[in-house]
Amino acid sequence: MGALGHYLEAEGVATTQISLVREHTDVMKPPRALWVPFVLGRPFGVPNDAAFQRRVLIAVLRLLEAPSGPVLEGYPEEAPQPVGDEAQGFACPVSFSRPGAEDGLAGKLQNEIADLAPWYELARRERGRTTAALSGLTAEAAARFVTDFIADPALPSYREDLTRVLALRLVCQDLKAYYLEAVAAQPGARAALEAQQWFWRDTVAGGAFFELREACLKSDDELVRRFGARGIVPMAITPGPGG
Repeated sequence: MGALGHYLEAEGVATTQISLVREHTDVMKPPRALWVPFVLGRPFGVPNDAAFQRRVLIAVLRLLEAPSGPVLEGYPEEAPQPVGDEAQGFACPVSFSRPGAEDGLAGKLQNEIADLAPWYELARRERGRTTAALSGLTAEAAARFVTDFIADPALPSYREDLTRVLALRLVCQDLKAYYLEAVAAQPGARAALEAQQWFWRDTVAGGAFFELREACLKSDDELVRRFGARGIVPMAITPGPGG
């Protein structure tokens, strides 16, 4: 919508919009935008609160009074907290799924990471920090190292100053932290134990960790085999789904 706003303004049509991810709006610099600190998929706050939604709508329309842009203002109110069934579940109110750029485990994992990216960025912004930074890799690059290692257990470390075992450990810790921070930012976030179960039972990443464990156990490197046996999947989770 930000890019479309530029085209419409060039034709003499004034535009205004709501932004849910301020970082994206900062880059695109649409003519006028109101950033709202609400969960993704709910630009007017929780459902069925007409008075609150009307205040948001008035605020975004008032930006049309600005003669030119770019204008980016923040909405001053937090959305009311959801109640009852509105607070349940990990599911995002909207779907961010997209076609994979590649097939197989690698493509599915990259897609899942992309789907969680808005939630992860929201969590990082609200906390002012992240624990998914030990390896020095992005989540996408960390996932690539995992799937490449599954395909070739002789794969060297991604950095010369790190042993393969340490590289695997840091990458696994970062990926898990990325997922758990992202899911904690979703509406109706559950207890830590339930989030762990979600990661190991319901995500592509959890399945990839099981495959990584098997790849490590077949390695010619004894240290890698030991790490595979104890350092990837918790003993309470092993042997995994169906086991």
